[in-house]
Amino acid sequence: MKHESIVILDFGGQPNHLIPRRVREANVYCEVLPCSVPVDAVKAKDPKGIILTGGSPETDIISDKEYIKQIQQLGTPVLDLRSGSVTADEAVGCRESSVLRDFLFDECKCRGDWTMSSFVEECISDLRGRIGDKKVLCALSGGVDSSVSALLVHRAVGKQLTCIFVDHGLLRKDESEQVEKVFREQFDINLIKVDARKRFLERLKGVADPESKRKIIGEEFIRVFEEEARQLGKVDYLVQGTIYPDVIESGVGSAALVKSHHNVGGLPEHIDFSGIIEPLRDLFKDEVRIVGKVLGMPDKLVKRQPFPGPGLAVRTIGEVTEEKLEILRAADAIFREEIEKAGLNSEIWQYFAVLTDMRSTGVREDRRTYDYTVALRAIYSIDGMTADWARIPCDVLARVSGRIVNEVRHVNRVVYDITTKPPATIEWE
Repeated sequence: MKHESIVILDFGGQPNHLIPRRVREANVYCEVLPCSVPVDAVKAKDPKGIILTGGSPETDIISDKEYIKQIQQLGTPVLDLRSGSVTADEAVGCRESSVLRDFLFDECKCRGDWTMSSFVEECISDLRGRIGDKKVLCALSGGVDSSVSALLVHRAVGKQLTCIFVDHGLLRKDESEQVEKVFREQFDINLIKVDARKRFLERLKGVADPESKRKIIGEEFIRVFEEEARQLGKVDYLVQGTIYPDVIESGVGSAALVKSHHNVGGLPEHIDFSGIIEPLRDLFKDEVRIVGKVLGMPDKLVKRQPFPGPGLAVRTIGEVTEEKLEILRAADAIFREEIEKAGLNSEIWQYFAVLTDMRSTGVREDRRTYDYTVALRAIYSIDGMTADWARIPCDVLARVSGRIVNEVRHVNRVVYDITTKPPATIEWE
């Protein structure tokens, strides 16, 4: 996929998605590379321009200065947006007539040829050539990334793809049925749905520690996936929903490691694959959603919020039981429904309910109750790295609270989480 491109050289520190996302939003392809990349390798990319990010001009070390000098000698336009630069805020503060756009279109003479419709065509053609007549397997979670990856591969090789959807019983209300309907009925994809709800609950019995829950769910998922995959015989390729932030957050050069690249880790070792297919590896989340729309994916899946792999297990504080999951599903569905009715779903990045392990005294039908507290979490964010709590109107919160305590059994109190990330995380566990 040859497009005019910008190389973004990262000089360390917290990974910054904002600048590369702004470049992509201007329909210009860009790639983030560590500043340890040899100058000749940068030159080989034939970039229209080079952007410097991370680090700080005030704390340049000799090696950095020498490297930047060599980069500038390439004769390619260079924009310095490292931390502490006066122009950094101007560059990303607005999308029109900004420093960044001036650099892309006036200095670098970019045409803006990076579009998701062209990406889809090129990606499908590339996948056909790479896969040929081989078999492909995809672990389908129902999330945006794995769903769009599966659809791209299906569009390329059809029935050569088999998707395994493990229903671990930790999904939100109606999600399991929705995933099955869309992929089996609408797209006619080979789908194996595994009902492992009882199996997962049994493994989680008596477990309250969040890290233990995550490990148990991860290990059990691998076992179920392994058992099903073994029945398919020889499979040549595995599809994964890796996206560009996964790559950046795994550490670019001296950049801080936010999280390990989790998609490959933990796969069954004895299943032989000729290779890993990662069709979305170069895309940001908002680009993935656009690709989903181009492929005809329903809005409910395209706009699906980020959802943790362990599912509702990490939104159920303490031990996970079927009763607690049913309470949480009902409360969460009400919250999401009211947010959508109020037209707030497009501006809030993520919103969900948490079933705390705290009980308190209440009154229902003139009788004393001692029931659970549900916490509501809604945040504004760009990429999930940092987040601010959403300023939901009081009347909307009042409707949500009223409905939850009146319609959901064993809940008599609702609270709203107004903590930013950091110091908190988005999820409670």
